[in-house]
Amino acid sequence: MQGDFRRILTQANESKGAAALDAIESGLSVPTEGRPAVAAQHLATLAFRFQGENRLDLAARAYDLAARVTPAQAASYRLAAIRTRILDLCRRKMFDPVEGLLQELRAAKAEAGDRGQNDPSLIHIAWDYELAGDAEGAVRSYLLSRVARDLLGGQALTIDGDTLERKIRNLRILQMNALAEEGRHEEAQALHERTRHVLGLGPLRIYDIVSAREAAADGEGEYRELLGPRRITEPEIAFLEGPVALTSSCGSLDAPPQYVARFKDCLTFPRSNIVLQGNRLIYDLAAHPLAGVADIKDGVNPDQIMTAVYGARRALAEEPAETQSLDAGLMMFGLQSKNYGHWLLEFVPRMLWFNDRACPSDFPICIGDHMPETHRQILELLDERDRRILPLSTQAIRFGELGVAPVPTFFPFDSRPGVPVYDAVWPADVLGAMRGVVLERLAARGVDLRPSGRKIVLSRRGFAQRQLLNEAEIIDVLTRQGFEVVYPEKLSFAEQVALYHTANTIVGSASSALTNCIFCNSRARVIALIHEDRSFNFRGYSSMIRSSGADLLFIRGKTVAGAAVHAFHANYSAAPALVLRGLEALSGRD
Repeated sequence: MQGDFRRILTQANESKGAAALDAIESGLSVPTEGRPAVAAQHLATLAFRFQGENRLDLAARAYDLAARVTPAQAASYRLAAIRTRILDLCRRKMFDPVEGLLQELRAAKAEAGDRGQNDPSLIHIAWDYELAGDAEGAVRSYLLSRVARDLLGGQALTIDGDTLERKIRNLRILQMNALAEEGRHEEAQALHERTRHVLGLGPLRIYDIVSAREAAADGEGEYRELLGPRRITEPEIAFLEGPVALTSSCGSLDAPPQYVARFKDCLTFPRSNIVLQGNRLIYDLAAHPLAGVADIKDGVNPDQIMTAVYGARRALAEEPAETQSLDAGLMMFGLQSKNYGHWLLEFVPRMLWFNDRACPSDFPICIGDHMPETHRQILELLDERDRRILPLSTQAIRFGELGVAPVPTFFPFDSRPGVPVYDAVWPADVLGAMRGVVLERLAARGVDLRPSGRKIVLSRRGFAQRQLLNEAEIIDVLTRQGFEVVYPEKLSFAEQVALYHTANTIVGSASSALTNCIFCNSRARVIALIHEDRSFNFRGYSSMIRSSGADLLFIRGKTVAGAAVHAFHANYSAAPALVLRGLEALSGRD
C-alpha cells in the first residue's frame, strides 16, 4: 500500500485530484505499513496545496482522510477539515449546512483543545460579499456570524463597526427597496419574513402611498388648505471666489400647498414621518411626483423603531408588536426632529397652521422625548392655544385623531445614490411668516430686538462633524476685528433669536447654527464657511437665510480628508485671509 499511496499522492494533480482522493479512500482499509503519521502528513500537505488552488472541497476531503489515517492526530485534522468545509460552502453560497458545521466546529475545537485563532472569519466573508454588491450572500454570511458569535465567542461587530443585527437589517432594507421599486412588494415581504424573527422585528404589511390631500379626498379625513401651491424663485448664490459650477440639482420651484389635516384611527411611529391608516400610508414626501430622487431613510437610522420601504406608489411597513393609544394629538415628531436645523425648517413652520381655527385647541402637541429643551421653548412661544406639550417615547402610537401639517417644501432626507444631490429651495413666504411670528411674540415678552451692531463668530468646536479645523485661528483673527465668540447651543431660543436679529455681521460654518440666520435683520451680513464640495446644499442655505433679507456670502475652504462620513459633513479648513476678504466684500455692498 505504501508504494501505491505515494503514487496516488504524486498523481493528485489538478485534473486527477478527486480521483486520487477516491483511490486513497478506497485503500485506507489497507494498513499504511506502520507509518500513519507520515501518511497523514502527506495528506495534510496535499490539502494545503488544494487550499492554495482554491479547491476547498478537495482540501476538506484530504484533511478528513488524514484524520482517518492517524487516530493520534485525528482531532486536529478533523478540525481543519471542518474549518475548510465551512469556507468552501460559504464561498459557494451553500449556506444551509454551515450552521450544523458550526456546531461540529465547537465540538471539534473542544476535542482538539483549540482556542480558535484559525476559525473561519464569517464576518470577512460577509464583508467580501457586501463589497461585491451581493446583498443576499452578505446577509446569509452575517446570519452565520451571529451563530458563530453566540456559539464560539466570535467577532461581535462588522468590519465597519455595525452590530450584526443592524447590518442584516440595513442590507435587507436595501434588498426590499430594490424589489419594491420594481413593484415586487410580495417578494420583499417574503424576504423580510425570512429574517425578522432573528432580528426581533414584526411582519410587514403592504400599503398604498397617498398624500394627506389624497387621503382626505377619499373621505377618510378633513383637509383645510391655508396657502395654495405657488411658484417661487431660485435664490441668488454668492461665492467669494466668483461663480461656482454646482453639481447638485436645483430643488423644485413649485412650492407645495400648506394645510392642516385631521385623520382618525392612525398608527404612527415617533421617530418616523409616516402615518398609517387602514391600508394606506399617508406621507407627502413618498407621494410626491419627485419622490424617485429621495432616499427616504425610514428604518435605517439608529433611532428608528420600525422598518419601511417604498416603491411604485406602494410601501411596506412593519406592524408593531406593541402600541400605546392616545385620543388625539398634533404631529410635531418625525425623522431627524431632534436635529435643530431639521426642526426649525421642517417642523416649526407647522405651528402656523396648527394655530388655525380648524385645529382643535384641546389636541396636545406631540414631540419626541429625545428633543432638547430649545425645541419645547419654540413651541411654547408659537402656540396660541396654550396646548399641552406631550413627549413621546419610541413606542408606536395609535391616535384616535391626529392633526398633521406639511413641510414647507419638498425636502428629502437625502438624494438617492446615483442621482445628483437634490438642493431644496425653501419658500420665503412660509419662513418669513414664521420669522415674523417669532419676532412679534418675543417683542411682546419684552425681549430687546433693537439693532446692536454686534459682530459675532459662531463656534462649532463642540461638534464632531463638519468641523472648521482651524477655528481657533479664525477666531483669533476675527476677535482682533471686534468679533465676539458665540456658542449658540448654550443659549435659550429667545437669546439666540435676539442675538442673531440684533447683530450686524455673522460668521459661521454652514450648519444648524447658521439656520438661525432666518431671524437676522434685513441689513445683516452673513459669511457662511464651508468645505469645497460643490454638491452641498448652497441653494437651501441661500433661500433660508435670504428669506430674512440678510446678505449672504459663501467662502469655500479646503476639505480635509478624515473619517468616512457623508460628503456634506466633511471637516475643512479656511484661510483667515479669505474671511477678511469676505468681510471687506460684504461691506462694499452698502
